[in-house]
Amino acid sequence: MLLLLKDRRSVRVTDVSDELGVGRSTAHRLLATLVQYDFVTQDRATRAYRPGRVFFELGLAAVGDLEVRRKSRRHVERLSAAVGETVHLLVLEGPGARFVDGVEGEHPVRVGLRIGQLLPASTTSGGKALLAELPFEDVKALYPDGLPRLTEETITLFCALESELQAVREQGYALNRSESTRGLTAVAVVIRDARERAVAALAVSMPSAHLAAGDLPLLVASIGEAAEAIGADLR
Repeated sequence: MLLLLKDRRSVRVTDVSDELGVGRSTAHRLLATLVQYDFVTQDRATRAYRPGRVFFELGLAAVGDLEVRRKSRRHVERLSAAVGETVHLLVLEGPGARFVDGVEGEHPVRVGLRIGQLLPASTTSGGKALLAELPFEDVKALYPDGLPRLTEETITLFCALESELQAVREQGYALNRSESTRGLTAVAVVIRDARERAVAALAVSMPSAHLAAGDLPLLVASIGEAAEAIGADLR
């Protein structure tokens, strides 16, 4: 069941019953046990089950000793307070971008935290910032079945992604324009360690209406300063 939850955003009793080859009453009982221990939560409206707090915490335990996660926390908090938006720390995990830490913004309308989530790196600003550090042939090898689509704005052609990553290298930051979630805009910069390796990405996420075109340079500068400060603490 945990592997099923890892591969899907949500499951129903019938999904578990079919996957495990057990009766629906047994599947329901097993899911209820996972709910009891916070491995999963049940959506009151749809009645579907989604990964819960403990599910994510187990995954984060594997990266809990990441030095960049420990040393970035105060900078993430400061950046979020300065810009008023949600800030996430991401690392590359295979073809995905893992949200390993974050602070939610203070605006009444804001992007929620995604700590623990793994999204296709090609659909997120932080993921694209990190993919831009790789030779493009290595990037293509991460997606043998093609680029996944999350919204109508998601880049799904390799030639378009190659151009996008080239732009990231040239401008020094990456953008997510409704590519992972409709109405969301995110801006990210890589964090480099003492050996100048890109070890993580720092991303600011917000409702698209919050970012005017003229605000982008100042926001990029703020993220860049925070990323530099984290990098300095890693040296």
